[in-house]
Amino acid sequence: MNIFADFTQRVKNALQTLDLKDANGDAPDLSRVVVEAPRDPAHGDLATNAAMVLAKPLGMKPRDLAEQLTGRLDEEPDVTETTIAGPGFINMRVAPAVWHGVLSGVLEAGDSYGAIVQTPAPRVNVEYVSANPTGPMHVGHIRGAVVGDALANLLQFAGNDVTKEYYINDAGSQIETLARSALLRYREALGEDIGVIPPGLYPGDYLKPVGQRLKDEYGDTLLEKPEAEWLPLVKEVAIASMLDLIREDLAALGVEHEVFFSERTLHEKDGANGSKIDIMLDGLRAKGLIYQGTLPPPKGQVPEDWEDREQTLFRASDFGDDTDRALKKSDGSYTYFAADVAYFQDKFERGFDETIYILGADHSGYAKRLQAVGKAVSDGKTDVVVRFCQLVKLMRDGEPVKMSKRSGDFITLREVVDEVGPDPVRFMMLYRKNDAPLDFDFKKVTDETKDNPVYYVQYSHARLRSNLRKAKEEFPDIGFEDADLEKADLALLDDQGELELMAKIAEWPKIVNVAANTHEPHRIAFYLYELATTLSRHYTRGYDSPHLKFIQTGNPKLTLARLALVRAISLVLGAGLSILGVNAPEEMR
Repeated sequence: MNIFADFTQRVKNALQTLDLKDANGDAPDLSRVVVEAPRDPAHGDLATNAAMVLAKPLGMKPRDLAEQLTGRLDEEPDVTETTIAGPGFINMRVAPAVWHGVLSGVLEAGDSYGAIVQTPAPRVNVEYVSANPTGPMHVGHIRGAVVGDALANLLQFAGNDVTKEYYINDAGSQIETLARSALLRYREALGEDIGVIPPGLYPGDYLKPVGQRLKDEYGDTLLEKPEAEWLPLVKEVAIASMLDLIREDLAALGVEHEVFFSERTLHEKDGANGSKIDIMLDGLRAKGLIYQGTLPPPKGQVPEDWEDREQTLFRASDFGDDTDRALKKSDGSYTYFAADVAYFQDKFERGFDETIYILGADHSGYAKRLQAVGKAVSDGKTDVVVRFCQLVKLMRDGEPVKMSKRSGDFITLREVVDEVGPDPVRFMMLYRKNDAPLDFDFKKVTDETKDNPVYYVQYSHARLRSNLRKAKEEFPDIGFEDADLEKADLALLDDQGELELMAKIAEWPKIVNVAANTHEPHRIAFYLYELATTLSRHYTRGYDSPHLKFIQTGNPKLTLARLALVRAISLVLGAGLSILGVNAPEEMR
């Protein structure tokens, strides 16, 4: 049950009974009318903006319209009180039976409470991480990995058919650098003293196993081969090794992609048809979206692939980009952007209704160009969403964390996860909006206090599960399974704290819907902390007023009703933590 959708419709029905007309004599557009939870629960249970958004088109004062509307809403049997706040916002109090109905709906729906069913399910591609396969994941990759993974989980819960994808940048000059670095470690594995790693090569110790793998596979035969022969062989082994390392690092964080897409496949020739990039160029040329021309130098730092010569250009500015974009350089070679366009075309041909890119803050200029590509290639049929993740600063007791020895010059993802575990990492990466800077303090995320959100939420779930176990011990002859809880007399739940908890879990379907529509998984983390806070506030009251405790010795009927509430809260916390990819513990010691 989505109480906000229900009461939004009730408000719209009430408005229609007023027979309102705009300046043209038409019925007003009610699409902007919503019902939400008021910011301050003291103001009411529900609030609507109806008078505020309709007054102007109706030529009325908001408060005058609000007074008419409250007269109708007061006739609703579930509405116990209406008040007008400020210029025309309407607050409503509802009967406890409304919250009991919500609770009943949660118990009936179980784990799927708040989930959205869409038929047919829109197909969504979420591409995230997509780091160059030249080394282990570092701290700069963590946030994008978590945000992308949680967003994919959220969209799946919201009724979409989601594919989690990783784009392997395995066709650029950095791969040659990787191969040369690996060959150096290969020589080292053969017993050669390689000395100091030369500038321009990757210095990390993580390449030593790659050198050993090359030795095991090829012995010393690579030393006898010319570069044209050993380079492709070393590339294959090095890329495969790095992808194994990347998969292991991401798995430690609880991230698994369903598709690993190789950039090289875009460049590979397919007989007379050419490469996927060639085919893409032919398609854009047939649409008149390609021309030969020159571009002015970009403002700020000039990218390495920019040329002051005639090139093959894509009319990106026709689709909202700031400038047209080069697809082919003057020497006939492809730009990086050409591969981006061909990659999107491949996604479009795979039938995705929406493609989402999770990028680092250093790619902030990519949004308009990717959206322009989406509009041009798909003729506007596929939505393109780009989200950026700001940098994460690692701290320990307020001091910056030193660099890693293993990687050579950065802190690895694995080091962070191994120290504190995946749950604190995932939750805290989502406890700020993705485009806001984030400080991650190793000590604070492991503190067992309310100030540590992940501990607070997980502890709340474990506490609820503990109550269910204790109830079975207290009343061994009574069933406390879901089927039993669904039969509880929920009318017994009339304390203000209990009503506040039911009102809070009633927000869950709306939170899911809004978070999915705005592509903002941090809203889930925020909500879970608010729910845990509401629970703790009520739980604390039980210490001073034992009659409010969930388990009431000698009163199995009341205990059953309160355990129904306990179960419902645990279901919502469990569902939210699952979306975030965080464990919902049964107990915490």
